[in-house]
Amino acid sequence: MTTTYRYLPDTKQDQEEMLDFLNISSVDELFEDIPPDIRLDSALNIPDAVPESLLVKKMHQLASKNKDANQYPTFLGAGTYDHYIPSVVNHMISRSEFYTAYTPYQPEISQGELQAIFEFQTMVCELTGMDVANSSMYDGFTALAEAASLAAASTRRSKVLVSKGVHPESRAILHTVAAGPGYAVEEVDLTADCTDLEKLQEQIDKETAAVIVQYPNFFGSIEDLAEIKKIADTKGALFIVSANPLSLALLQAPGKLGADIVIGDMQSLGIPMAFGGPHCGYFAVSKKFMRKVPGRIVGQTIDEQGKRGFVLTLQAREQHIRRDKALSNICSNQALNALASAICMSALGKQGIRHMAQLNVEKADYMAKRLQEKGFIIINQAPFFNEFVVELPCSVKEVNDKLLAEGIIGGFDLGSDYGCDHHMLIAVTEQRTKEEIDQFIDVLEASVHG
Repeated sequence: MTTTYRYLPDTKQDQEEMLDFLNISSVDELFEDIPPDIRLDSALNIPDAVPESLLVKKMHQLASKNKDANQYPTFLGAGTYDHYIPSVVNHMISRSEFYTAYTPYQPEISQGELQAIFEFQTMVCELTGMDVANSSMYDGFTALAEAASLAAASTRRSKVLVSKGVHPESRAILHTVAAGPGYAVEEVDLTADCTDLEKLQEQIDKETAAVIVQYPNFFGSIEDLAEIKKIADTKGALFIVSANPLSLALLQAPGKLGADIVIGDMQSLGIPMAFGGPHCGYFAVSKKFMRKVPGRIVGQTIDEQGKRGFVLTLQAREQHIRRDKALSNICSNQALNALASAICMSALGKQGIRHMAQLNVEKADYMAKRLQEKGFIIINQAPFFNEFVVELPCSVKEVNDKLLAEGIIGGFDLGSDYGCDHHMLIAVTEQRTKEEIDQFIDVLEASVHG
């Protein structure tokens, strides 16, 4: 047979030898200590085993039922985006020394992994304008919740304010995480497509630990960070910004606008969509909060021979210090995905990332203007990056079904999260061509006007 068997099962002889070594006569004896009344007394409801070649064929048939961005142009964003990934990224992260590395506990044999993380931290700081970044986190959603917990613990205040322009899933996780430390989460309404600054001024008080906004926000609109910072300062609250790192190639860095903590998701730089994960969160702070950052921070040093080296400088994790003193229990780093982002940023370079970001702005702007020419209403009033909201005269689901029938993955339905049943969030990245954008508009116009 030509099939490669990746997994070799135990033979009957192997099983007999293991039983003999354990001085027992059957596998059932291994489970004698488990009470009979809680043991499974019937066969598992799973299909019978099949040869690997047939199983691989079956899995390919199931996978082919999915319609992905390799087959259809996608205008679906809302937190996960179809961006260009240089081919060198996959080649590098597939090397065994990176692919199998998890935690660099022994610096003397982990210099490559440690340097990769150090470079990742450095590039995150350059993009965000912050002093210190950690070695990464699970994703941007949990990073936001960790930032809020840091603020509450540092200020010893009882609540945080979060704009409704922040991703709905980030807000949901924030509410869940806040229940542990016991701080309250209050949401600030929007005016049109941005945070309502008057409402923010009304809600902020001396018990506010932090004000949290997204940049660009969930609708793609660019919030006025400078004004929000001024409001936060009136009550001594920390300013937390959840920022798309790709957009920071063009937008002013949050750190330059007074942010105390900047977090976000690196998926837009080097990490494939993969049907929603895994992602990689980043976490950057001003120097005064360096020792309060969850997770790990890799530092640069010199060995006894004067050679450059890398070490884990800070590790405020429950695995390294007393559990009750740990800053977080959900702060494992995403080393492989962080490496992918670092390689992507290195391959693109400063000019490449800036050009990529510029294409996102220009292509989204082109599509929005074409839709307006066709009579559609664009909700965004503020400048937007690569997403915007269009109002439809019918349901978003109906339009998306017609788009899919024509080989196009449509936008995100805002109905369930914002109660806007006829509002579609459209993402236009550098991957979309003029022909694809025009085809989307043609299908949309035909489906709406007949």
